[in-house]
Amino acid sequence: MDLKQLNFSEIIRTYSEFKINSLQGRYIKEEDILYVYKTLSNKLKIKNEGHSEEGRIISSFRVGKGSRKILIWSQMHGNESTTTKSVLDLLNYFLVYPEISRNILENCSLIIVPVLNPDGAVNFTRVNSNGVDLNRDAYLKTQSESKILQSIYVEFEPDVCFNMHDQRTIFSAGNTDKPATVSFLSPSFNEEREIDDTRSKSMSLISSANQLLQEFIPDQVGRYDDGFNINCVGDYFQKKGTPTVLFEAGHFYNDYDRDETRKYIFIALLKMIIDVANDKKSNSVEKYFEIPENKKLFYDVILRNVSHTNKSIDVAIQFKETLSENKIEFIPVIDKIDIPAGYYGHRELDVKNQVLRFKKPVQFEEGQVLSSFILNNNVFVI
Repeated sequence: MDLKQLNFSEIIRTYSEFKINSLQGRYIKEEDILYVYKTLSNKLKIKNEGHSEEGRIISSFRVGKGSRKILIWSQMHGNESTTTKSVLDLLNYFLVYPEISRNILENCSLIIVPVLNPDGAVNFTRVNSNGVDLNRDAYLKTQSESKILQSIYVEFEPDVCFNMHDQRTIFSAGNTDKPATVSFLSPSFNEEREIDDTRSKSMSLISSANQLLQEFIPDQVGRYDDGFNINCVGDYFQKKGTPTVLFEAGHFYNDYDRDETRKYIFIALLKMIIDVANDKKSNSVEKYFEIPENKKLFYDVILRNVSHTNKSIDVAIQFKETLSENKIEFIPVIDKIDIPAGYYGHRELDVKNQVLRFKKPVQFEEGQVLSSFILNNNVFVI
């Protein structure tokens, strides 16, 4: 099949046909991941790449036989699971649609590490079991997980790297009231943030994916600041001459499980892989910088027009993600009292200049859990 004619609207519409439905929610249990690995390994090559600091196996899938080599890793931050679901959906897509995928797999060889930080994934922590942020360990390589990724990189010599992450709900796509549902970064390779051929290739891949995403989530794509840090994996690999793209899965309206975002990460990833497979040549540096830079303009909930100390204020509430009995609970916490204008809530409630009352005594202060309040004798649950 000519991949240039691929209908991405149809892919979104039929996503359930290849989506791995057993992987749901923000927390993926270890046994669920291992079951998916076992199922996929019946038809795909899986390899034990080594062990985490706590001794868990770090696995990779190796697919394709082409000369253009792509390395993908996800969940190096253990509490960032959305892209893990997307890359496993990608592997299943290859199996469900072999005719469509043939061009990709004849032109590309892919190594995909769905969970680089299995210890952090089990504990739903950003860091690994030693408290180390693996995305700040590229240069020193102090951790087993970092050494495994670097070993794969050296052995495989990829032409392109995709570094998959989640981002917090606070990000807007520029100075707008649109959430950054998907964000990208072409990392810098030096302090001056210069653009060479390597970096322009990653920028072009991002520009191409952004053009596609605008059809589905218009004005909801953001771009990260490109300050250089040699300890960040993307910066480190880009400096070594490998075009590297950072993916960030963000918030879509009322989608705290990120099941919608999962789809948009998938189609962006598939589009970039197709561009690599087709050896697409373009110079879209300008288009890359047209993507708005992320701003922190969102809260999970804003209570508008709260009467407090004889004035009307807006109160910002942010959810604290807490692992409880193998599920993520979203605990509402007062983040800031009396926020200035220019901020947005994924959910907003106008309390119409009334005083908040509470079912049980609580301190109306920043850091306080605020799960409900009373207005006109009605209980509002956040």
